[in-house]
Amino acid sequence: MNPEILSNIPKAEVLVEALPYMRAFTGKYFVIKYGGHAMVNEELMQSVIVDIVLLKYIGIKPVLVHGGGKEIDQAMQRLGKEPSFVNGLRVTDDETMEIVEMVLMGKVNQNIVSLINQQGGKAVGMSGRDAEILQARRKELQTVSSEAGEQKVDLGRVGDVIQVNPALINTISDNGYIPVVSSIGYGKDGESLNINADHVAGELAVALKAEKMIILTDVEGIYRKKEGELDFISAISRSEIREQIKSGAINGGMIPKVESCLMALDGGVRRTHIIDGRVPHSLILEIFTDHGIGTMVTQ
Repeated sequence: MNPEILSNIPKAEVLVEALPYMRAFTGKYFVIKYGGHAMVNEELMQSVIVDIVLLKYIGIKPVLVHGGGKEIDQAMQRLGKEPSFVNGLRVTDDETMEIVEMVLMGKVNQNIVSLINQQGGKAVGMSGRDAEILQARRKELQTVSSEAGEQKVDLGRVGDVIQVNPALINTISDNGYIPVVSSIGYGKDGESLNINADHVAGELAVALKAEKMIILTDVEGIYRKKEGELDFISAISRSEIREQIKSGAINGGMIPKVESCLMALDGGVRRTHIIDGRVPHSLILEIFTDHGIGTMVTQ
């Protein structure tokens, strides 16, 4: 047999392995939260975008939710403002909110839309303010513990989602487009609210009755300490997540990610995943191979 033909057989086997997943997932919503290092490295961005366009072409309905934390930090520092976080959430005064909107909608969202279009997809960018997709209210005061005792901290224009109106996303997706949603909500009297993008992904996944919610981040997944060393967790239950948060093993920016997974599971989403967006084509590896990558959060 021709050696060139033989060398191509493994490629065919990969497609055969993917076939059952394609058949199971066609017509289903996948909500993908995109952030971290994978969103600031151009080569990795291209890899993620190609994966998302491929999902659309084979009949899956991807909805991309993006943050932009690193870009917001850089913009704030250029303007002489120091970013501040409480429990993994950005403290957002009025000036910071203007920067958040400028960066997320004026730069990040449009860049992602452009990249999807360049790769043969058709994308529509929007924020949660459009058609009141994400109705929100200001987040309650946060409790912070220190040597001086517990303190209450006002996060400012940081929101909690109180209602999701997915009609616009359904219309856009059903007409062949990929919705790209920035994490800005519509608050009281029309004010813009900064919402954690992980939480937005969880809320949208529930409202869209998504098959999967996938959080692309810049770590491999979740670890536990075992015999003094870090042990990677491929699947973790909600009870163990709560134990790890309580013990401090899960902290900082990972807290909103696991909270989002729990929120999605509670709302009926079948599978939630935290995967390493620094791995080229990590979405394809997670969705269409038998072993997958990252951490799956389970019931």
